[in-house]
Amino acid sequence: MVDHAESYESWSRFFQQLKSRGQQSPKLVISDAHKGLQKAVLREFIGTSWQRCNVHFKRNIIQHLPKKDSKEIRTMIKRVFEAVKIEDMRNFKEELMSQYSEDTKYEKALAIFDEGFEDTIQYMDHFDEIRPHIRSTNCLERLNQEVRRREKVIRIFPNTQSAFRLIGAVLFHYQQTNYSKRKSF
Repeated sequence: MVDHAESYESWSRFFQQLKSRGQQSPKLVISDAHKGLQKAVLREFIGTSWQRCNVHFKRNIIQHLPKKDSKEIRTMIKRVFEAVKIEDMRNFKEELMSQYSEDTKYEKALAIFDEGFEDTIQYMDHFDEIRPHIRSTNCLERLNQEVRRREKVIRIFPNTQSAFRLIGAVLFHYQQTNYSKRKSF
């Protein structure tokens, strides 16, 4: 589906179209913290968990840290997300929050960290083997970059179907290439 906005309404239409084609409620949807998308997921797919992309979340926190004298807190944030058990993640988070909560230079970063933490660790409720693959949207971001790279060459599509054909060809090539790599193992 092609749309020119990322509003709640556009995402709802997209999800309704998927459901009309047989899509059941997925267990988990991973995305950035776009409020319209998040709201549409929760309304259109009852019972589906929404997860904020781990990588984007950490970048957002670090963006609000001071450049100087923040090495220790950065290390502690990294430690939180490298924990193997959800209980450890929560304990490390609480340790970090209590250690830095009085320091005003970390106030904004800690507020973001506290507010988005639970949304960002939804992947921990799934099997260990798939966690590395579902904790972020990096693989999807990479695929989108590949589509955009090809799209920039064309610049203007004469109609929506021509965009679908290009994107379909890129996705087909990507799927074939990755299938061949998996098969060779």
